[in-house]
Amino acid sequence: MLDFEAALARASSEVALIPRGASEAIAAQCNVELHDVDAIVAASGNAGSLAIPLVKSLTESVAKVSPEAARYVHWGATSQDVIDTAMVLCTRRLLVAIDFELSSIRSTLARLAGVHQNTPVLARTLMQAAQVTSFGLKCAQWLAPIARSQWALRELAPHALCLQLGGAVGTRATLGERGAEVARKMATELKLANPATAWHTGRDRWLRLGSELAILSGSLGKVARDLSLMGQSEIAEVAEGAASGRGGSSAMPHKRNPVGAMIVLAAALRAPHRMAALLSAMPQEHERGLGNWQAELAEWAGLCTSVLSACTAMANTLNSLQCFPERMLRNVAEQRGMVFAEAAAVVIARALGKSQSHALVETAAARAHAEGGQLQSALIDALDADPKRFAAVDRAALDSAFSMAEAARFAGTHVDAVLQELNTEYGLKNSHAF
Repeated sequence: MLDFEAALARASSEVALIPRGASEAIAAQCNVELHDVDAIVAASGNAGSLAIPLVKSLTESVAKVSPEAARYVHWGATSQDVIDTAMVLCTRRLLVAIDFELSSIRSTLARLAGVHQNTPVLARTLMQAAQVTSFGLKCAQWLAPIARSQWALRELAPHALCLQLGGAVGTRATLGERGAEVARKMATELKLANPATAWHTGRDRWLRLGSELAILSGSLGKVARDLSLMGQSEIAEVAEGAASGRGGSSAMPHKRNPVGAMIVLAAALRAPHRMAALLSAMPQEHERGLGNWQAELAEWAGLCTSVLSACTAMANTLNSLQCFPERMLRNVAEQRGMVFAEAAAVVIARALGKSQSHALVETAAARAHAEGGQLQSALIDALDADPKRFAAVDRAALDSAFSMAEAARFAGTHVDAVLQELNTEYGLKNSHAF
């Protein structure tokens, strides 16, 4: 907020709206160390705005060194101008931090996708074992929406990170004919976009950025949910890295809780409600809203900080993630071949047709379930029982249908395609646009 006030004073003096000496005196007092922040915050409740006690404190501080300059503090601006611009400046800092963590997450997931491109792992649908995929493909599929959000944030930020300067009703009337020039100079100094007019009640650009932050939180939550499920004790396919004091329990010394996933999931659960509140605040009254803008301020800060905490937690979790391919293989093997039922049915259907094939595999699966055996063995027994009828079935192809390695290899072929698409469509340079 003090950065805004200093920029306003300097810009106003450069266009001769206020004396140069006044701008220098004002800018010199725009130092947070010169103000009682706790007192300003305490006074904001009765004032209805943090800007009012801040401007009062700044005016008093300037008056001590130059009573004349004190007359020009906050010249031509209104409370929402300084608060919105301050929130934009804070958000920009946060976006820089988020972008840094997203780059780390992307790098780690791309590496894991490559290392485990052909590592077999159970694919699960409706919380049940379904087929075999590759852990590398899971990592690539986690990566894709996160990469798209990083790209989208960089695209949206230059439009959303705008100077707010409209004065009392958005017309810059106090600044007169020099208003546009003042705004241009301020935007240049603060390195913000300079919209044609104030956006006091036009929050669309701002909330597009917020919407992408909420989407990012959900994408991170998806990864956290999968990691927490894969890390359950009886699954044990991955684990968060161990560290002293991390993930312990006050009651159970053996516990190793996935606290990184927990932090990300907590943020993902809050984000939709925060975004709903932000969207609900959009229909603001006339030139300045009552209560809705104030609600937006509180929810915006909560959304941004929770998304950053989720990004940081996810980056740390992935950087130390432990993967256990042997356990992934074991979990596939424990399904006794049931996860290859569709692949086997396709092979048999080439000889018998879809309906007969489906019935044959279904019967064999029921037998394997009842006897605790393997689906492949039950199918072979069924085929051997009537060799003339089933002579057309390609036994070599049927064997291949039960291959974990082949299923994972096929899934892994999609990894390169995903990474190529991301590099082509959403390739990002190291430098950000904030």
